[in-house]
Amino acid sequence: MNEPKKRSEPVGQHNAIDVSDFVYAATGARVRRLTMPDGSHWFPAVDVCKELGHTNPQKALSDHVPTDHRESLETLTGGYGLSIPAGREWRRDLNVISLQGLILLVNACTKPACAPFKLWVAEVIETVQREGSYSLEEAEVQPTEPGAPIAYAMPEQVAEAIVRLEAHNLQLDEELANGQRESIALQKEMLTVQRETLATQKATLAVQQALVRALERIADRFDTLVLARPVPGGQPAAPPTTESVLADWRQRLSVTEDVWTVAVVIAPILVEKGELRERLEVIAARTGMSVHRVNECLRLLRKHACIRSQGGADDGAPVYVLNRD
Repeated sequence: MNEPKKRSEPVGQHNAIDVSDFVYAATGARVRRLTMPDGSHWFPAVDVCKELGHTNPQKALSDHVPTDHRESLETLTGGYGLSIPAGREWRRDLNVISLQGLILLVNACTKPACAPFKLWVAEVIETVQREGSYSLEEAEVQPTEPGAPIAYAMPEQVAEAIVRLEAHNLQLDEELANGQRESIALQKEMLTVQRETLATQKATLAVQQALVRALERIADRFDTLVLARPVPGGQPAAPPTTESVLADWRQRLSVTEDVWTVAVVIAPILVEKGELRERLEVIAARTGMSVHRVNECLRLLRKHACIRSQGGADDGAPVYVLNRD
């Protein structure tokens, strides 16, 4: 590990300007900072380059920051006998720069937001060249604690830069809040539309169900009229009986024992009620046959025009009526 570097700043040195405000005015952002025991401040180079618009941090460091003002995090902390800060973002190979290195990167930045700070730096240099030093004015209100350091007023250019940044941040916060309010309003409108659509779908379903019931009644009425229509010769057709229905079915197909068993069960129901609305399980229980076999028998009766399907009941049972063709 490299030997610790000698620092020019004594331990416990007081910052004339709060370093967080100073960096905020210089970069336009709150940048992560490590403060060493001797009072020196170091910053992740990637954070500073990101805020200043340097797209290639390695090149920016090579072009603008001398090696004395940039280190790897492991070398820097090791020189003070410190451990690496916890967290995934503090890597051992992370490049960090000193406050002077940060200022050099700011001076190399072309962002308009950096102009006020760079002008102030130029003013400081020009004042030192002309007068031999640069002094901050003491603040109007000084700390009252014994031994407290003197408080200095923030330079006008730095203060104005911070005020502009805060105003910009407040504007961004307001725009974000307006966007969130508009998003919430839009979500409420979409919810209202969804509710109205659901209500319309329910109403449509109710109309469709009423139409189905009406069609079923018309079909039943039609069957009644067909069964009661006069036969040639002027005599009305005789109403069907269980015996006549079974006799007709015997003529239509070769009735097996299973089919005949099902026919004997359903024929009286069809004659009496005009339709069959029994679930297959009920017919199977009455015949002692399986549901599958009952369904096959009904299929044969439909195939040979003994009965015909009328859809399904609300409980899922199939609906059949006599075929009088």
